[in-house]
Amino acid sequence: MSRIGKHPITVPAGVKVGVSGSTVNVSGKEGALSMDLRPEIGIEVKGAQIEVVKKQDTRMARSLHGLSRTLIANMVKGVSEGFQKRLDIVGVGYKADVQGNVVNLTLGYSHPIKYTLPKGINATMDKQTGIIIKGADKQAVGAVAADIRAFRMPEPYKGKGIKYSDEVVRRKAGKAGKGAGGK
Repeated sequence: MSRIGKHPITVPAGVKVGVSGSTVNVSGKEGALSMDLRPEIGIEVKGAQIEVVKKQDTRMARSLHGLSRTLIANMVKGVSEGFQKRLDIVGVGYKADVQGNVVNLTLGYSHPIKYTLPKGINATMDKQTGIIIKGADKQAVGAVAADIRAFRMPEPYKGKGIKYSDEVVRRKAGKAGKGAGGK
């Protein structure tokens, strides 16, 4: 029994929800998103609330009930408020720059890295060592942040690399003599 799937989704003002067949379309000030529902799951729009219902009582329908409700709730939140991820760049000489929909990264390699942002995703800079990725689609925002982080993941000795702002990098002691306090 899904506890999450039972809760209705409140639709804020300015967000339009449309259902055509098994496709859910949500549009708001941040953009428009759509999702195809599985045949085991249905949706009912009642005024300013959305309810996700199971059409069958099978194991698959029970497992998809809460997931579908969460995905639709994320769509509603994304088109009304948007999602964002913040990345911090740590290291001497490491920096980033955003020009249009291209993020230019200088990460200690012999060449700069140019990452083209997908449609619907925006990036802004906070100083030269902070990147803020914004968009309406939660999955796309997370995927772009993970792609950029993968260019130079934080290493455990000095902590250099690209990390999420809320990520804690566990540091290791260097050589045994240095870490143990020897000479």
